[in-house]
Amino acid sequence: MPDDILGEMRRTHNCCELDAGSVGKEVVLMGWVQRRRDHGGVIFIDLRDREGITQVVFNPEKDIKIHEKAHAIRNEYVIGVRGIVDNRPEGMTNPNLKTGEIEITVVEIKILNVAKTPPFSIEDKVDVSETIRLKYRHIDLRRTQMQSNMIKRHKAAVSVRNYLDRLGFLEIETPVLTRSTPEGARDYLVPSRVNPGQFYALPQSPQLFKQLLMISGFDRYYQIVRCFRDEDLRADRQPEFTQIDMEMSFVGENDIMDMAEGMMKEIFNDVLGVGIKPPFLRLSYKDSISRFGLDRPDIRFGLELKDISDIVEKSGFKVFSSVIKKGGIVKALNAKGCSYFSRKEIDDLAEFVAVYNARGLAWIKVKEDTWQSPITKFFTDEEKEALSRRIEMEPGDLVFFVADQPKVTNEALGHLRNHLGKKLDIINENEFSFVWVTDFPLLEYDETEKRFQALHHPFTAPLEKDLKLLKDDPLAVRSRAYDLVLNGSEIGGGSIRIHNKDQQEKVFETLGMDKETYEEKFGFLLSALDSGAPPHGGIAFGFDRLVMILCGQPSIRDVIAFPKTQKAACLLTNAPAEISKSQLDELSLKLRI
Repeated sequence: MPDDILGEMRRTHNCCELDAGSVGKEVVLMGWVQRRRDHGGVIFIDLRDREGITQVVFNPEKDIKIHEKAHAIRNEYVIGVRGIVDNRPEGMTNPNLKTGEIEITVVEIKILNVAKTPPFSIEDKVDVSETIRLKYRHIDLRRTQMQSNMIKRHKAAVSVRNYLDRLGFLEIETPVLTRSTPEGARDYLVPSRVNPGQFYALPQSPQLFKQLLMISGFDRYYQIVRCFRDEDLRADRQPEFTQIDMEMSFVGENDIMDMAEGMMKEIFNDVLGVGIKPPFLRLSYKDSISRFGLDRPDIRFGLELKDISDIVEKSGFKVFSSVIKKGGIVKALNAKGCSYFSRKEIDDLAEFVAVYNARGLAWIKVKEDTWQSPITKFFTDEEKEALSRRIEMEPGDLVFFVADQPKVTNEALGHLRNHLGKKLDIINENEFSFVWVTDFPLLEYDETEKRFQALHHPFTAPLEKDLKLLKDDPLAVRSRAYDLVLNGSEIGGGSIRIHNKDQQEKVFETLGMDKETYEEKFGFLLSALDSGAPPHGGIAFGFDRLVMILCGQPSIRDVIAFPKTQKAACLLTNAPAEISKSQLDELSLKLRI
């Protein structure tokens, strides 16, 4: 005999399972009280679980004792009810609910637990700050939208595993406690008690281990894996995040891209019922920057950038000509039909691009017979004609210009383009536009540290045809890297890896590492590469960011069950927190704050 609080009562259905075909059945439902309504003696309760809502009815004419018990019930009480499925009275059906044709006439009730009044209503359009939502995340997760997000996340993970399993991939776990290696962001460090003064690092990615798995002969690996980076946060970053990580041997770029496109097709079909049609558009890094300003272009709308440096390099407008003499560029963005923008709106956009280090935003309003702008007087008629053709200027247009070093000019106008796309409401939010960005530079120069850095990571293979440039012109070397971009968000990135020890050492040396340093940091990898490493490559997808797009949410915090804030804190558990002196002593640590 059961001796728990449920007694003989056991749930028979969830709260979204019953319909008109169930009328007459005796059922048991369990869940939370969404709301309670007293209509002239008859009490109605909307009973909620993760699947949905069913209306249950307490009628004093059926059972006065059960009806009296229902008077004590409040929102968020946990209850179990036994009852008979009935049709709702004529005119009382709810077409917005899957169970809207029926109700349960209760013959037995158990109050399984009481609840304090929640800090906010369990509704999707709740007016409450994110801080409160995160502090009471266990309550926030009861909302239908949040539960839908978690269910979609689960479905996406199942879809990935099914797809990769069919293709012969093996899911293999890699260590969470590893060693600190330079990979671009700060490591989270874990002190070792048994090795005083030494530290593990939490992995920023399983990069080195998945390469080692290829060398070990597991030619198709994947993992849905937790990764950790101690970096500044924003809406689409977290200190701990999830990757769909994969690696393949004996492949080239096209093999990996084809596999990834098939996976995207399957995920979007399984989770949203949306048909995605590979192959996806491919853009070189150079073309992406030239046309869109960014290496993660949103291709759902126009407003492409135009380089006008050759037209204005000798113009009378010294702001433009002097920048070009110093190695900068001048680019234009034509906001078609936007000449109605007020001066305040233009000034606001100038402040917007200043965030991306642009020192100014010049502009021209195109009227029927003239150009309206403080800068038009500096251009000759020939220059105006050339600008008009290049930028496709027509009456009603508003053209913006940024003149600066290439990185600043492109980033400022690229972000302005995205901002205007949203402001002008010209982006189809129901469209999913994928694009591959390829042929990235292998290296970039860090002005602060005065040395070269890997644009992706130091294990990315250079293009064979560019290898000869590695010594004398390293910034001209392109890599065999590729990013998959969806609606302006980078959702995945990968590369063909270096599988030759000598080539890997040359890249380390170009990055400014001496032999002692790279042997100390990466000796185990170099030894593995020297033991018969196959050609291999892979890709990793930001699972949280992908699910965010699938769910139509603005932040990855809305698709992670227990996320951190922008200060890397968990408001629910108050982590991070101080630890005791005895714990510090065990770890041979002493704090100096």
